[in-house]
Amino acid sequence: MVVWVFAGGGESEVRGLMPYLEGQYGAHSFIRKSPVRQKPGPRPQRGNNPHRVQRSDLGYGRTGKSLAEQVGVILTRSLKGRDICDLILIIDDLDCHDPGSRRKLFKNAINGVEAAARIQRYVGFASPEVESWIVADWGNTIAKDADFKGSHQEMRHWLSTNESVLFDRPEEFSSLDTEKNSCREKLSDAIVESTIRCAARARYSKGTHTPRFLKQISPEVVSGKCPFFRELHNHLSRLE
Repeated sequence: MVVWVFAGGGESEVRGLMPYLEGQYGAHSFIRKSPVRQKPGPRPQRGNNPHRVQRSDLGYGRTGKSLAEQVGVILTRSLKGRDICDLILIIDDLDCHDPGSRRKLFKNAINGVEAAARIQRYVGFASPEVESWIVADWGNTIAKDADFKGSHQEMRHWLSTNESVLFDRPEEFSSLDTEKNSCREKLSDAIVESTIRCAARARYSKGTHTPRFLKQISPEVVSGKCPFFRELHNHLSRLE
């Protein structure tokens, strides 16, 4: 099965999520459609073609509505050629938003592309962000890493007592700040702060550590603690 992957975010998704998908569900071919790094080059010609992918339609950091718009543009372009896929897979950080509304947002983006009408689609979430998967499998990620294994117990205690991180239910971290239109607190920021407070050998980096740990997580362990992850894992495991 050929799976086109549209993911929110940036380097973590490129260097961590894609290798995770390929390693865990290797019977299928995963092709990354986004995030797409904006490449330098000549400015595109002006025109009235709404389906031309402008440089502004590319780039990292898309999530929510912005990612949905990117999905529609890139999907239209891809299906106008000879490329074809069996499944359109969207994975985005939920960032404390309502999952029903977010699923509708992405499905509407796909439904707006006529050529995609008969293609399977699935929308999965990391809640509130992919670092919840790492927290869920702490013993196989941070606790074993050379940068943090000497301070991981102190980090875990600090996160639990100061940031209210629930290690058996990390998806429940934080709540929506309507003014920011995102979580009140970022789980990734809390992890970074814990490495500073607990004098770890290195400061946690989303660009370096998150991709590394996404390749190491056990889907069985994470599924037991993260319901949104479990839904995604079960769906991908059943693909034929």
